[in-house]
Amino acid sequence: MECLDTLIVGAGVVGLAVADALARAGREVVVVESESLIGSGVSARNSEVIHSGIYYPPGSAKARLCLRGKHLLYAFCASHGVPHRRCGKLIVATHAGQLDALRALQARGAANGVQGLHWLDAVQARALEPQLHCAAALLSESTGIVDSHALMTALLGRAEAHGAALALRTRFAQARVVAGGFEVALADESGTMRYHAARLVIAAGLHSPSVAVRIDGLPPERVPIERYARGNYFALTGRAPFSRLVYPVPEKDGLGVHLTLDLAGQARFGPDVEWLEAPAFDVNPMRLPQFYDEIRRYWPVLPDGALRPDYAGVRPKIYSPNEPAADFRIDGPAAHGVAGLVCLFGIESPGLTAALAIGEEVAGAFGG
Repeated sequence: MECLDTLIVGAGVVGLAVADALARAGREVVVVESESLIGSGVSARNSEVIHSGIYYPPGSAKARLCLRGKHLLYAFCASHGVPHRRCGKLIVATHAGQLDALRALQARGAANGVQGLHWLDAVQARALEPQLHCAAALLSESTGIVDSHALMTALLGRAEAHGAALALRTRFAQARVVAGGFEVALADESGTMRYHAARLVIAAGLHSPSVAVRIDGLPPERVPIERYARGNYFALTGRAPFSRLVYPVPEKDGLGVHLTLDLAGQARFGPDVEWLEAPAFDVNPMRLPQFYDEIRRYWPVLPDGALRPDYAGVRPKIYSPNEPAADFRIDGPAAHGVAGLVCLFGIESPGLTAALAIGEEVAGAFGG
């Protein structure tokens, strides 16, 4: 049986960042991906926003890793030629009843150590974005956008330069805990192969829980239930009305229907929050009236007929609609008792921003 040092399941942005960190730490890394391309799951269907770190509870993994990841991400993009732009973002209170929530968000950002947050009254906000309607806004200078596909390609390139290997169209079938690691079964078009892996990382995005339950020896009660929340996006057919991202005050399970920009300047709106029984990546056109209503709260002159379906993503939730939002779970041996295993559960937003910091954390868990 062939022996592997470290096997990573999943070649999305987080799996590739983990592979990069471990390879640079001197580990022999193999990444397996069931699809024919890297990053073709949730990593290909997000807003491509580099978040500042203001939304998450102080002391949470999301807050800590978002802030660290943002600095690592900007530095990596600059040094590796990954297209990105620090465009800034306005979070808007559209009426006086939201001002306290916006102040609380500013205080949370300060508690998390976020720099470059500025309170703007309505006049100051409109001086920056003349078409904006608001009672007040919070300017986040460190928010940006990134080409997520170029980022993943660059991460894979650096990982491979340090010896990492990638196997596409290869499915993690099952594993069991054995002496010194794991006996792993991997399946591709030629059949099923068995390997011994000393270390195993589950970074399968939406499907990390359903992958983890295939590990014989991992206590099943340590694996969360897989849940899904679709986010629909609609593109603006005309010219972008703003030069910065525009977000409403956040809602319970998401950040509200906001305006984001791509690096070509095209504007799109989303995502909303639509809980599903199973993953579905088609845009739900029935959500369109709600989009017009929500967008017009901060951009009242949005013309009728200006939105067209763009794409949809699915958040890898590990809590139900009636439960409090869950933090990232980076479950190592201290959480589940299995040496050499790290499971990444619930890595939704700000997972893209935090990816390089998550890679550092996993490498640290393995002594890298």
